[in-house]
Order: sequence, then structure tokens, then C-alpha cells
Amino acid sequence: MKVFLPNGSLRAKLVLQLLVVAAVLAVLLYFTVRTTADRAAEATQDAILGAATTSIAEQLRATEDGVDVDLAYATFSMLGAIGQDRLFYRIDIEGQTVTGYEDLPLPDSPPAGLAATFYTSPYLDANLRIAAVSRSMTFDKGPVPVLVMIGQTRQGQAAIADSLANRAALVGLGFFLLAVPLSLLSAGSVFNPINRLAEAVGRRGPRDLRPVRHPAPRELAPLIGALNGFVARLRGALSQTETFIAEAAHHIRTPLSTVRAQAEIALRQSDDEATRVRLRSMIRGVETSARSASQLLDHAMVLYRSDQLERVPVDLSQVVRNVARAFEPTAELKEVTLVVTGDDGAMMTQGDPLLIEAALRNLLDNAIKYSAPETEVRMDVTRADGTVRVSVLDQGRGLSGASLAELSQRFTRGGNVGDVVGSGLGLTIVAEVATALGGQFDLRERTGLQSGGGTCASFILPAL
Repeated sequence: MKVFLPNGSLRAKLVLQLLVVAAVLAVLLYFTVRTTADRAAEATQDAILGAATTSIAEQLRATEDGVDVDLAYATFSMLGAIGQDRLFYRIDIEGQTVTGYEDLPLPDSPPAGLAATFYTSPYLDANLRIAAVSRSMTFDKGPVPVLVMIGQTRQGQAAIADSLANRAALVGLGFFLLAVPLSLLSAGSVFNPINRLAEAVGRRGPRDLRPVRHPAPRELAPLIGALNGFVARLRGALSQTETFIAEAAHHIRTPLSTVRAQAEIALRQSDDEATRVRLRSMIRGVETSARSASQLLDHAMVLYRSDQLERVPVDLSQVVRNVARAFEPTAELKEVTLVVTGDDGAMMTQGDPLLIEAALRNLLDNAIKYSAPETEVRMDVTRADGTVRVSVLDQGRGLSGASLAELSQRFTRGGNVGDVVGSGLGLTIVAEVATALGGQFDLRERTGLQSGGGTCASFILPAL
């Protein structure tokens, strides 16, 4: 037996995918801002560092005693505005350091004039960003190359980049947290059309097999098409089943009735005792077959209509009178008195008239079948506590100790009715009809001197 297990939740998968996308975007935002901040801080530092280096180079003056170097305070204060960084400088004339740090790293290639060359190099315990410019100064012996370099640590640049990156991280975290409810709302809006379609189909009654015309997005068109195809096939199959049951009832009952009638005629006309015995056996077999076929078809009809209940208002007292009237000839043949009693007026319930009639017909058939001649079978219709009850009371053989659970099983009969024709389906039909209509079925022995023994079968349905 295969058991259907749901393969996860589409809503959870969609929400998870949206959150993964949001997380990826948040991470990308962080790294993008971090990279941009690093580049922007470096470009800002380079611009200031280059301007300071060029300013120092431009302020160099040649004198009779050598070179006049003016390290203006404004120049270094401009560099100090970036952060708490350390500064290193070096001025070389003709390759000789005249002031500053002699071991400050030189550029890989000489700079082209006052256009600053930038490079990064480790120095002491720090990583320096160095700007180098060159110019030519004229002395008595002619033009002399001068190299000016300023190096600055990068703590300020890193602090600026970290500050921007941290803000980007907070923005990314906020974006991700905002994406959680938005993802839930988006998933809900995506699946709302499916839920509305499911509700529209779920509200249909069991006999409503019309095509589904509920408005839905284009993506659900294949599902609706497949559902309509299934409904059409189911409608055809149910129609064929109902037709088959009706035709089978006709084609089985009619020939058996004909055979029984001919056998009874032959029995009355025959004088040979052996032939009469065989004819009686044949009549009993035909009667058993006819009853079994009839109840099998009734049972099939009950199972079929239980899945497609037609709930309409039904006057239970009227159905009881109609069933009793139909069984009057059978009761007279067995010399059984059939009586209908109960409250006056209509006894309304809601259900399928054919199922209710089938249940009452089987109850009354059992009562008459197992009653002795010159006894009474009473059908009592009453209303109490929001229910309508039909009680069929006979003075027959009783239950011989068997319970309702045992006797309502298919093809099960009491131990004291072996000499009576039966199929063991009558009480099964009654119990299934009561369950399908939301009612109850009760079966018990009648006790007391006034009752005369027998059985009381009660068929109970909700009152309307």
C-alpha cells in the first residue's frame, strides 16, 4: 500500500530562496561598499599626499649656501587632517639625502617632474603610502635633480573604510531583516490564488462535477485543465456505474422472478412427490438468489450514493407509510399484522430519499421475515431531542445473544435463522446508511411480558 507523503512545503522553499537572495545581496552590498570605501579613501589620501609633496617641492629655493627647505606647518597639518597617522619625508639632491629619513624607500622608477608618483611600501613597523615628485634646480654648476618624498601610514584610511563598511553592514543587516517579512508576504501573495482555487473546489458538494471555472493566473492553467479532465472522466465513470446498477437490478430480478413463478406453477400441477421436493428446493434456491442479488445491488447503490449524497428535506413519516404499504401483501401472506404508529404531523429530516427508503425497507423486510404467523410488526415514528426515530418492533426470534457489531458485518447472520432465506446484508445496509446520513442505528432484544419478545431496531436521523 502506497502512502502519500508531502514533499516539503513550496511556501517554505520560496521563502528560503528569497531569504538566500536577500542574504547574498546584503553580502554583496557590504563588499561593494568596503571596496569602494577603500578606493575612495586611498584616492583622497593620495590627492592630499600628492598636493603636500608638490607644495614642498615647489617651495625649495636655491641659495649661495645650498638649498633652502621650508617645511611649512600648514602642509603637515593638511596631512594630519586625515587621521592620527605618522608622517615620514625625504629630500634627495643628486641622489644624496639632505634632510629627512635616509632609508625611506625610493620609487621603482623616477617620477616625471611635479606629477606625483604613488606607491606602497613597508617601512619600520608600518605600511606606508608614499608620494614622490622630482624637479630640477639650478646652481652655479648647472641644473641639479631634486627628489621629494612624503610617506604616511594608513590607519586613517583604514578607519574611514572600516566606518563606511560598518555602516554598509548595518544597512545590509537591516535589508535582510526587512526581507524576512517581505518574503513571507510575497510567498503568501504567490500562493493565495492556489489557496482560493482549493477553497472553491473544496466548497463543492459531492455531486457537483461541473468544470472548474475559477479565475486563476496563467501558471495554474495546466493544473485547472488536468483537474477538469479528471472531473470529466469521473463524471463519465459515475454515470456508467449508476446505469450499470440500474440495468443489473432489472436484468437479474426479472429472470429470477420468472423462474420462480414457473416453478411455483409446476409445483401446483405436479402430483409426483419427488418432483415436488425438487421443485420446492429450486424455488428456495431461486428465492435465495433473488434476495441476495437484490440486496447486493441495494448495497452497491448505498455505497455509490454515500459518496454523492443528495441532501434534501425528507418527511420520514411519509417514507415509513410508503414502505409499509409496499410490504402489506408480504405481511398478509405470512399472516403478520403490520401497524404504523407515532406522533402526528410531518417528521422532517435532511438526507437522500433513496438511501432512507432502502434502510427502512431492509428493516421491515427482516422484521416480517423472522416473525411467526399471527404476530405483530409495528413501525413507530417519533421525534425527541433533535432527532427523528423510526423503531421497527417485531415478536420474532430475537438476536440469540449476537451484538449489533456482529450482525451489521457483511454476510453475517444470527445463529437462529439458518432455516430462513437471507443474505446477511440487510443490517449492513441500514448501518451504512445511518453512518452516511450522520445518524445512528440501534438493535436490541425486546424484553418483558407485554412485548412478546422479539427485536427492536431503531433508525435515528437528525431532525430538520
